[in-house]
Amino acid sequence: MRPLFSLLPLVSGVAVAPPKSCSTPTPLPTVDLGYEIHQAISFNETGQYYNFSNIRYARPPTGELRFTPPQPPVKNRETIQKGDIGSSCPQAIAEWYVCNLALQKQVIKSYSECGKHLIPPPDPLEREDCLFLDVIAPRAAFDKPSKKIPVMVWVYGGGYAFGRKGLDGDPSGLIERSKEVDPDGRGVIFVTFNYRGGAFGFLSGPNVRANGTANVGLLDQRLALEWVQGNIHLFGGDKNRVTVFGQSAGGGSTMHQITAYGGLRGRDDLLQDFLGRLNVSTIQEARQLPYEALYKANADMVAISPQGTFTWAPGPDGSFVPALPGTRLAQGGFDKSVKIMTAFNHNETEYFTSQDNVNNTVFVDNLKATFPGAQNSVIDYISNKLYPPVFDGSQPYKDFFTRAKLSLAEAGFVCNTHYLQKAFSHLGSTYGYKFSVPLSFHGLDVFYTFFNGPSEVVPASASPVALMLQRYLVSFALTGKPNAQAEVDIPVYGSKEQLLEITAGRLDIIPDPSSNKRCEWWQKALYF
Repeated sequence: MRPLFSLLPLVSGVAVAPPKSCSTPTPLPTVDLGYEIHQAISFNETGQYYNFSNIRYARPPTGELRFTPPQPPVKNRETIQKGDIGSSCPQAIAEWYVCNLALQKQVIKSYSECGKHLIPPPDPLEREDCLFLDVIAPRAAFDKPSKKIPVMVWVYGGGYAFGRKGLDGDPSGLIERSKEVDPDGRGVIFVTFNYRGGAFGFLSGPNVRANGTANVGLLDQRLALEWVQGNIHLFGGDKNRVTVFGQSAGGGSTMHQITAYGGLRGRDDLLQDFLGRLNVSTIQEARQLPYEALYKANADMVAISPQGTFTWAPGPDGSFVPALPGTRLAQGGFDKSVKIMTAFNHNETEYFTSQDNVNNTVFVDNLKATFPGAQNSVIDYISNKLYPPVFDGSQPYKDFFTRAKLSLAEAGFVCNTHYLQKAFSHLGSTYGYKFSVPLSFHGLDVFYTFFNGPSEVVPASASPVALMLQRYLVSFALTGKPNAQAEVDIPVYGSKEQLLEITAGRLDIIPDPSSNKRCEWWQKALYF
């Protein structure tokens, strides 16, 4: 497996929007997966690919299987599965997040208009039985599978609390670029999947082990990747050339997949909060409750998440997550067989950072909320030594707000890319880029990754940048190097610690800004 890491932008997941032009072969093809027979739901005439939607990769994680590792599907061969009914796992969104989006889109004019009323109601497609995936297979590879083609697996983000396959965009553009870059013109297969989030997927702490399993959302991802290994050849894919890429929590998840299996503690306080809201004392009791009760407790917890967080995240569990990824990478505890490319955005935390950051007291209070396990001495070090309140030009920030932005960006996003580069660069060529196209918010690059023509977010003037970024991505998936048909090469990271900076009008080779003493400190995880 060859992961591509995009430890950056926005929410959710990806799959396929309705095709631009459909001409349905009669009949649509089927694939025998052993446990079931699945039929393509559509054929895209323009892109020449089949869409196999909503393939079950695990049993419903309900009842006694709630809060447990995903189990392979049971055999169901009585009828052909068409995947015409979609689903998403239970969603939960933080109030601060929807508030900032509403301000950005000018739905509201000030923070005084914020409130829980901005959180959208549950989608009818949300349910616990949600572990499905999509496979988008070019016709040339599917119909003549003698020569297998590479596979790109997208892991959506969403703060480990929300998101679903199909939400980030339509991969038609990526598939088209892959055909252009591939000398054989066959391109890549695209896969994306749902995984459990929030309390359904990321309980942790010692009490979970009594009658549950921590981090089952990561185990969902693992089973989906194992499904790809076992079944993608049936669609014309090469299981030995799989690129895993994702954004935000999707990038973080991929780091966990690389550093999996070696106990440190998890967040037992969150488990107790969750159980308390349910008026039960054990996970076993929670399994017996109706789905609606669990949904509400999870949604209520995420809604009041501290600014910049979504409450839930993977926590060390002594098994799949023996330690935080940065620690594992520093210790050499990671899969050394993969190749990597990393990325981050210039302005990761603009709407993750509270506008109330106008003095040191607010900064310290936010640190305590973001890192509830940190000792006072650690909080003091962060606020006075790592990011001192000095605004005389000697620091990489100019005021309290930009100081808060930088600290959150480095701790949550940017430094992770440096941990990966330090760990992998001596094993072979690694690559990285910084996405600085205005406004370069967290998530903006996802619109460029899944570009399919000009839009409100990616205007016609930015189309060349989007097409170029797609070529970098598919080139990496096809060859392990990003520079096939590149106008400007992404440099090998190497001892010079170089990245490519992508802006609206130019491409520059720059030193990695995450190679600094602050990131070295964050990697020690003294705050945990």
